[in-house]
Amino acid sequence: MRVPLSWLREYVDLPATETGRDVQAKLISAGLEVETVEQLGAGLTGPLVVGKVLTIEELTEFKKPIRFCTVDVGQANGTGEPQEIICGARNFAEGDKVVVALPGAVLPGDFRIAERKTYGRVSRGMICSGDELGMGDDGTHGIIVLPPEHEVGTDATVLLELFDEVLDIAVTPDRGYCLSMRGVARETATAYGLPLRDPALLDVPAPNSYGYPVQITDPIGCDRFTARTVVGLAPEARSPIWLRRRLQKAGMRPISLAVDVTNYVMLELGQPIHAYDRSRLDGPIGVRRAEAGEKITTLDGTVRVLDAADLVITDNRGPIGIAGVMGGANTEIADPVTDPETGIVTGSSEVVIEAAHFDAISIARTARRHKLSSEASKRFERGVDPQAAAAAAQRCVDLLVLLAGGTAEAGVTEISAPSAPRTITLPANHPDKVAGVDYGRETVVRRLQEVGCDVYGQDELIVTVPSWRPDLSEPNDLAEEVIRLEGYENLPSTLPKPPAGRGLTERQRVHRRVGRALSGAGYVEALNYPFTSEQVFDQLGLDADDTCRRVVKLVNPLSDEEPVLRTALLPGLLGALRRNDSRGSHDLALFETGLVFLAGEKPGVAVRLGVDRRPTAEEIAEVNAALPAQPRHVAVVVAGAREQAGWWGKGRPADWADAVEAARTVAREAGAELIVRQGQYGPWHPGRCAELLVLVDGEERTVGYAGELHPRVVKSFGLPARTSAMELDLDLVEAASEGPLKAPRISSFPVATQDVALVVAADVPAADVQAALSEGAGALLESVRLFDVYTGDQLGEGTKSLAYALRFRAPDRTLTVEEATAARDAAVALASERTGAVLRGA
Repeated sequence: MRVPLSWLREYVDLPATETGRDVQAKLISAGLEVETVEQLGAGLTGPLVVGKVLTIEELTEFKKPIRFCTVDVGQANGTGEPQEIICGARNFAEGDKVVVALPGAVLPGDFRIAERKTYGRVSRGMICSGDELGMGDDGTHGIIVLPPEHEVGTDATVLLELFDEVLDIAVTPDRGYCLSMRGVARETATAYGLPLRDPALLDVPAPNSYGYPVQITDPIGCDRFTARTVVGLAPEARSPIWLRRRLQKAGMRPISLAVDVTNYVMLELGQPIHAYDRSRLDGPIGVRRAEAGEKITTLDGTVRVLDAADLVITDNRGPIGIAGVMGGANTEIADPVTDPETGIVTGSSEVVIEAAHFDAISIARTARRHKLSSEASKRFERGVDPQAAAAAAQRCVDLLVLLAGGTAEAGVTEISAPSAPRTITLPANHPDKVAGVDYGRETVVRRLQEVGCDVYGQDELIVTVPSWRPDLSEPNDLAEEVIRLEGYENLPSTLPKPPAGRGLTERQRVHRRVGRALSGAGYVEALNYPFTSEQVFDQLGLDADDTCRRVVKLVNPLSDEEPVLRTALLPGLLGALRRNDSRGSHDLALFETGLVFLAGEKPGVAVRLGVDRRPTAEEIAEVNAALPAQPRHVAVVVAGAREQAGWWGKGRPADWADAVEAARTVAREAGAELIVRQGQYGPWHPGRCAELLVLVDGEERTVGYAGELHPRVVKSFGLPARTSAMELDLDLVEAASEGPLKAPRISSFPVATQDVALVVAADVPAADVQAALSEGAGALLESVRLFDVYTGDQLGEGTKSLAYALRFRAPDRTLTVEEATAARDAAVALASERTGAVLRGA
């Protein structure tokens, strides 16, 4: 909303010294968003005067038509002689009054006016257009032609109100009343503590039975309709300068007197007005819902197909306007036309004024449905004062009678649905509790009365809300009004006092330790969106009945290509790996921890909770039961070189063992013992896939898989060759732990190391052999590590050699060679019994 300061002063007696910046600060303090203050006329200096065109000589010897004019500017040029001016515009004639910039004037944009020789003549000044003076578009794009009554030599800067300040206010949806001078003036008066001259306080005649007939068949969509008729309008009447200038300053283009008056009243009172040419109306005006498929040509010349939910204005022929949005072209006010032979001006001489109140939601939906946002729809969808319709219609009638010589017919049509004022019960100390400030009852009552409320009561206030504030509907709204008028800047700044915390939970500590451990191992964390597509499961090669295919679908996904919540982290990580590889980073190690969403066999339906009370424990449990399971997973992907080549060596490419080691790193940080076995699942290579298990309550549970990805998956995702990956259920790994990690007791006695090489069948898992060695060695074993795997002709076909390093240590003594050897032999014996292992070379 653009608010000229000169117009605002008509309703509020602001101090003469107050500038637009001062008013801006006051309104911002009151809660309005005043974005800018525009200085109209900045850089403009005179002399700028009214002149009368005496003669026009057409200069035809040039490429474009040029006119050499003599203009009477009175004594403004110091001589009283006619001023000679060259001009290319053609929308004025001899005898017209125009605006003349004399030599020495400076126009906006630092355009300096001086005598100069051009087109073989000397031009001593310039005949000005509205654009050249910074006035905005007046629809002509030509020279300003003034009414004949203005005296030659008059200062045009005053006549055209070229110097002013305009406040540009961003009106929020809850303050629709500020889309009018009346609303902004009310806020200004309150901010300054000054009285308001309300432009809506007019004497309005009572409705009677002989006004223009109106029929409303949808009282919900239109609860108030006022119609007035003005006849005898002079078609040649033009909008006066003051009216056109106010419209221009407010950002609207002058069109014709009748249309300008309706726009002016809308800006002044906030009530959209529509004027019909009565001679083009056929029968009574009606308000109803459109019939599906009905068509209307609106004022912008567009043929629109109406929806059954659209509210329309009709006559006997059908729709003549989209209610609250835009009128129809078949009843618009005709532009005045001058007969070139007789000079007689013809145009609309009888108009019917409509001032109605429409349902805000209906208008908003219609405007969006037709992609047709108008000044009227902006106001209706934010809430228009229903009590202002009669005053707005009267204001239009008064202006048309005054400016166009019309006569107001005595008939007054006013149809309104019965309604009661809205009241809110408010404890007098409620604003105090909300703000944490002791305002007191007197301040609360005074501020609410300044807003326009009627207030009764003592400790319990009965507040009647004014008709122009549809946003006030509950006690907190009234508390906000008191707080903002008292000044947000006066609220005390106090920090909340949160209860003392207990630090991170053990689960949070595990997640952070896992992240730090993987980062320390050279992995980079990648955060991906939790959305994916169902096609990605085909790319991963998952079975049709795989539980990962049971997904939670979103009703309003961010992207139609990814409409479901992820059930695994790998798809997002593989996409990140592909993007980085395609951009030149070929040696990659990425990890991610995050939630996955596992839908149950039957989709849950959550109960809709009310907002009037706190949900009960049962209701909260029911909502939680309807949610999908959301375990936290951890996943890694590696490709390219795991160790870089250099002077220190050849380096090493990443392989399946790196993915398995990442899983072991996670398990160590969680305090769980990971069981690694050969496995086969979905996206992994069947011969290079490890199944990862943990013991939970004595039962082995599969927590994930690690290894090299299947070549088909690598090709489908566009990944580097031999890409490896790991994903496991971090919550399940944590459940297998023995609780918080405890610092081990380090023995001060030396370690005894024994190496064994065992020959087993090629299909025996190394993990089974290692488990047997650990159990057989007993309590003296500190650690066991596989450090070599050998296959070759020396062993025979179908066998392999596994070499382990066993570390023995006692907490209270130095072990003897015999004790270490006995423990080793016991370990080998149990491994031989369980896996058929024999000592190599025995």
